[in-house]
Amino acid sequence: MSTANRKYKDSVFVDLFAEDENAKENFLSLYNALHGTNLKLSCPVENIRLDNVMYMNIINDVSCLVDNKIIVLAEHQSTINENMPLRFLQYIARLYEKLQAPTDRYLRKLSKIPTPEFYVFYNGTDNYPESTTLKLSDAFIKKSNALPLELEVKVYNINKNKGAEVLSRCKTLEEYSLFVEEVRVQTQLDSENGFTNAVKICIEKGILKEYLLRKSREVINMLIAEYDYDTDIAVQRQESLMIGIQQGFADGSYQTKLETARLLKQLGDSTQKIIQVTGLSAMEIEKL
Repeated sequence: MSTANRKYKDSVFVDLFAEDENAKENFLSLYNALHGTNLKLSCPVENIRLDNVMYMNIINDVSCLVDNKIIVLAEHQSTINENMPLRFLQYIARLYEKLQAPTDRYLRKLSKIPTPEFYVFYNGTDNYPESTTLKLSDAFIKKSNALPLELEVKVYNINKNKGAEVLSRCKTLEEYSLFVEEVRVQTQLDSENGFTNAVKICIEKGILKEYLLRKSREVINMLIAEYDYDTDIAVQRQESLMIGIQQGFADGSYQTKLETARLLKQLGDSTQKIIQVTGLSAMEIEKL
């Protein structure tokens, strides 16, 4: 299921379900777990993933054509983005452009297209429910009884303590969840050697053992790349926040100062620091 000329380093999730030599088997196992089916390894699976579209927006994706469906799987490690349905809409439109001949859209006869399905597997640290569904229509400013357009994204929390049922039906996904948790624990204990330690411990515990024995160095490099990317995103968000604060102050917006103070307070900053940043009084800050 591998593709050539990738423009970025894949995540472990993408490698397991789309690029590795056992990716087809892993993908079909997950597909069967989601659908209650029993598709065999002989079933055709085509990797139709788009390069450099989803990953650069914080999530890692797998897109495959199977059983006359387009299955888009995404891993999400940060706070769930409620704009995911819109992003998937943009993504699927590009996929259809890729799959369909340019002339097909002008034919008088109906041009059949594979049915899309969208899944997000969340393994972040927020207290997120076991499963939920995000809908494009939730973003509509005006809603009518007959929606002209809808797109649904099924979100599964695959943290082991949430006990998502899909984990019990897909061994690879369950072990991936345990692997992510081990990485999280080990990097907190040892920021320098955490990734290496996590891989060694998982091999000892039999978690993704065959995969990690084959690709331990590649996996560590993927984890480092993901960590660096997440760090870049955090820095960009902080810079955006500071730009917004500066712009608000330049405009003399009292409301902006209040909103900034409220945010800093939620982040646990002291009253004295908030006073220095916003110029508000201690009484104003205490009322927030």
